Amino acid sequence: MAERKILVLFGSQTGTAEDTAERIARQAKRHHFQCQVEALDSYNVASLIHEPLVVFVCATTGQGDPPDNMKNFWRFLFRKSLPPTSLCQMDYAVLGLGDSSYPKFNFIAKKLHKRLLQLGGSPLVPVALGDDQHDLGPDAVIDPWLSDFWAKILALYPLPPSLSVISPEIMLPPKFTLHFLEDASGEDLRERSPRQERAPEEPPSERHPFPACLVSNQRVTSESHFQDVRLLQFDVSGSGVEYTAGDVVMIQPCNAPEDVQLFCDLLRLDPDKRFVLRPTEPGTPLPAHLPQPCTLRHLVSHYLDIASVPRRSFFELACHFSTSDLEREKLQEFGSAQGQEELSAYCYRPRRTTLEVLGDFPHTTCAIPCDYLLDLIPRIRPRAFSIASSMLVHPNRIDILVAVVHYKTLLSKPRRGLCSTWLASLEPQNDAARVPLWVKQGSLTFPADRLTPVVMIGPGTGVAPFRAAIQERVAQGKGGNYLFFGCRQKSKDFYCRAEWEALVERGCLHLFVAFSRDQEEKVYVQHRIREEKELVFDLVSHRGASIYLAGNAKQMPEAVSEALKFVFRSQGCLSAPEAERYLAGLEREGRFQAETWS
Repeated sequence: MAERKILVLFGSQTGTAEDTAERIARQAKRHHFQCQVEALDSYNVASLIHEPLVVFVCATTGQGDPPDNMKNFWRFLFRKSLPPTSLCQMDYAVLGLGDSSYPKFNFIAKKLHKRLLQLGGSPLVPVALGDDQHDLGPDAVIDPWLSDFWAKILALYPLPPSLSVISPEIMLPPKFTLHFLEDASGEDLRERSPRQERAPEEPPSERHPFPACLVSNQRVTSESHFQDVRLLQFDVSGSGVEYTAGDVVMIQPCNAPEDVQLFCDLLRLDPDKRFVLRPTEPGTPLPAHLPQPCTLRHLVSHYLDIASVPRRSFFELACHFSTSDLEREKLQEFGSAQGQEELSAYCYRPRRTTLEVLGDFPHTTCAIPCDYLLDLIPRIRPRAFSIASSMLVHPNRIDILVAVVHYKTLLSKPRRGLCSTWLASLEPQNDAARVPLWVKQGSLTFPADRLTPVVMIGPGTGVAPFRAAIQERVAQGKGGNYLFFGCRQKSKDFYCRAEWEALVERGCLHLFVAFSRDQEEKVYVQHRIREEKELVFDLVSHRGASIYLAGNAKQMPEAVSEALKFVFRSQGCLSAPEAERYLAGLEREGRFQAETWS
């Protein structure tokens, strides 16, 4: 009989693909499969040739880009040296998560499926393309696809007569158990579990972030403007951090102390109780971000994302703990395929948080066993910010531009972004308010040749990486800096205005601004590009300029691309298909680069 073993690999940016991968793993256990779940970049890709059965769950980000935790895997998989029979022993399935309002809908899943076929893999079922835009979300595609997938699996790997599929009514054991330490002193605990410190020669990383001191927290929009945007400056002296223009800084936020206390009150937990985490199944790695031993306060403050909107899996699991028939019935409805419209109305549309949901189901909440907390609530994910400063100008400093997330829904309490609200609340020079951070290579790379001009298009906080690039290029004596910046009003949200105007005065910068609300007709960066068509065409076609785009991924990138194609058509006498190919050629050559976020 074939070994009942399945590997689930995920590429996830916001956590949805990871949540879906864990859902498949739970179903695998119910079908009596050994299951391993890993992020694609954490998995040893060389072992893939030995895997008989693999499910890939991957999101598409930005403009058809792979998530950060599958970028290394992506580069490896598309090596031309890989033989076409590399994966001939592997049966696989691909589940994609995307948003059909973006031009490259589920691009990564489609391309991955095609590449696995080229390398000899055998698809078990057609690729699934989950869509955030569907009324029922990606589950509208995932639910029927999983039914087909398990039917195919059971045909290939039939259950022995003595076994049957474990019913959803039966609760699976938790991934980890919390073993509380009743009488151990702090000194004893440290001896039993020494803290791993970062080696001095190692740069800060997700596992060992650098606790940076905030030195400046400046609002760069007027007090009367609806959007609060901050220019934050961190001191990274002694960190070993190195970066160049285009890189990003990752910041690990934490929950508000009052939310942590409320969570502990709702679950009747003593926040100062200490525990050691142990895996239920041998070989399951412990979460790298949790110290051992750990207090419940640290777990809730720094690990459990109680401010996130809970997913369907939360309700599927929570219903098992309910001591109230009424609450259990509602939780079961929200966790079912038939209840997704109701769940959307209750949870997703108003952006109700996990903490608020727990408050709405008090009889269930106080009965949740601690062992299931890590199954029930995902970890707090680090947030990425484009670095808005240059090491050449400020060697021991990292600047970022942060738009503070604050909006209203049907709920009376305004919704607030966890990370941006926390950062905006910090007092500069307060040594107690350290911010855990580390640097990652970004997707934008700027020309080394000092004579190559750069055209930078950065509306709103999209200007952040270009502030870094301009600082760096000016310090290196590089001219040819062209910036297209857009905002609502010159008097209210023209970020870093004094800096730009001083650089223009010195002849170091050519600045083109679009203030969308300062006149009756709305004007955006794409309109300014069209107006400057002769200049843009001359820079790109005759002077070898590179074009850079950063900002919101929704409609702006497509509008800018259309404006650039208009420039190539009108000034280069190209047809529409030729202009399309010309822009695609610039992208292939690395002369048109975009970094966008949703």
